[in-house]
Amino acid sequence: MAITATQTTVESAIELPDLRQENGREADSSETGPAQGPDQRLNKSVYLKIISAGFSFFVAGVNDGSIGALIPYIIREYDISTAIVSSVYGANFLGWLFAAFANTHLCQYLNLGAMLALGAVFQIAAHALRSWDPPFGLFVVTFWLVSVGQAFQDTHANSWVASAVPKGAHRWLAFIHAMYMAGCLVGPFVSTAIASAGDVSRWYLFYTFPLALGVVNLGLTCVAFRDTLELHQKTVTSESSGRTLGETAENPNEAVSRNKEATQLIKKTASTPSVWLLSLFFFFYLGSVLTAGGWVVEYLVNVRHGDLSQMGYVPAGFSGGGLLGRLLLAEPTHRFGERRMVFCYIVAAIGLQLIFWLVPNIIAASIAVSLIGFFTGPLFPTGISLGSKLFSPDIHSTALPLVFVFAQMGGSLFPIITGVVSADAGVRVLQPILVALLATTAVTWMLVPSPKSTSNTALHQE
Repeated sequence: MAITATQTTVESAIELPDLRQENGREADSSETGPAQGPDQRLNKSVYLKIISAGFSFFVAGVNDGSIGALIPYIIREYDISTAIVSSVYGANFLGWLFAAFANTHLCQYLNLGAMLALGAVFQIAAHALRSWDPPFGLFVVTFWLVSVGQAFQDTHANSWVASAVPKGAHRWLAFIHAMYMAGCLVGPFVSTAIASAGDVSRWYLFYTFPLALGVVNLGLTCVAFRDTLELHQKTVTSESSGRTLGETAENPNEAVSRNKEATQLIKKTASTPSVWLLSLFFFFYLGSVLTAGGWVVEYLVNVRHGDLSQMGYVPAGFSGGGLLGRLLLAEPTHRFGERRMVFCYIVAAIGLQLIFWLVPNIIAASIAVSLIGFFTGPLFPTGISLGSKLFSPDIHSTALPLVFVFAQMGGSLFPIITGVVSADAGVRVLQPILVALLATTAVTWMLVPSPKSTSNTALHQE
């Protein structure tokens, strides 16, 4: 997403990229949008940005996918209950909440590349702190740091990809979200291998792996988005002649103006019903996914009496299924209708969850978990694709973070509820909670409005 130095609204922070310039050509005034023609017209710099966006999702996936596998070790290392360990999800939510409010204001001062780089720095800081076995309180704080970093990178990478290639956006969104699931697939394998090797009290050494990935992520971001790493500059126009006088340094009046613009966009976002309806869907969807991924290992160890060193790989099956689902189901979902196909996927996931619950067999449970990941995998990129059509382009930088905050609210709240309830009733409460969450996800999906054809056209023409 190219961001010019002279634009003064938040729309410039998440505006559609000028692929005419990125492809080294100037389009004439008759062109209707920035991405005329098929995807292959994109040049190397655009593909490099897509790869960078995908890698940032991979790094986030490694972090998120490892949590469920490490929770049993965290509980035993710090000698805490399931209710206390759930605080990591609370810190995660607070980080996303902070980022949602900070993002719109930061976009007044930072360009796309700078926002993405800032997100990468936050994640590096979190993993650096984790890798030296910090006290539990500081360990919880790192989840706030990493979620702020993910929020900045996920929001802007999603917005850029959704707008960069309108004719193939669903494929590129499927790609970057598949990279997230690839990270979730790698995370449990690496974390379980390190945590179960030799001295299990040194499980925290796993975080040197995402730390190294985070450094690569920052470097790749700075190279791919080097054209938008600078700060926003405003221009002053002569009131008498209307001529542009040039860029000016930041002054108090300008800061007030930028904050006022951000506040206006927040109000516009809050008054858009589709933002709240889509947020409600993500609230229950991500709540079900992260609850399943976070507690499935503890469930299999305590209820099904599985071996801890082996059960840690089960979340990898869920992530592997999600990876395949996002790669293989993107095109059928697009061709046969997003609303119809997503509803069918959720119904299939509910059936598989019932099998997981009612069939007391670890192998059957592992297969069911993988298939649940396969059918729920396309839900996130499909929801983001739908949101890019429903929301007007000028509120993307505010609406998408709000959607993500609600998603993370569900992804934090329901694992916390599961942990608190299981502290008394046992972790077997996971199954009825998951069935209820998936059923509610199906209902909320039906409440999300269908985008008007004009909305999509407007998106292409920005």
